[in-house]
Amino acid sequence: MDLSRKARAVESSPTLAVDEMAKKMLGMGIDVVGFGVGEPDFDTASHIITAAQLAMDEGFTRYTAASGFPRLKEAICNKFKKDNELDYKVASIVVSNGAKHS
Repeated sequence: MDLSRKARAVESSPTLAVDEMAKKMLGMGIDVVGFGVGEPDFDTASHIITAAQLAMDEGFTRYTAASGFPRLKEAICNKFKKDNELDYKVASIVVSNGAKHS
């Protein structure tokens, strides 16, 4: 298969390599704290699960803008203003499911 020069230049993820190594070491019985992929070692809080289910029940099941859902970004701006005395504009906020996606 012919691939473009850019496609041939893509390298594997160092983050995933670190995660794979940590899992392998854990499997060998080595005590490891993995900082590779940022996967938490705790379950999602019940109020977040409830809110997510409610949102899905209300039809919030589509993709949002790449920078995040506008109403959530407004709420974040309001939180920063109220709790931290920081004044951000919605355009300055990005909400994503991880740093790589941002």
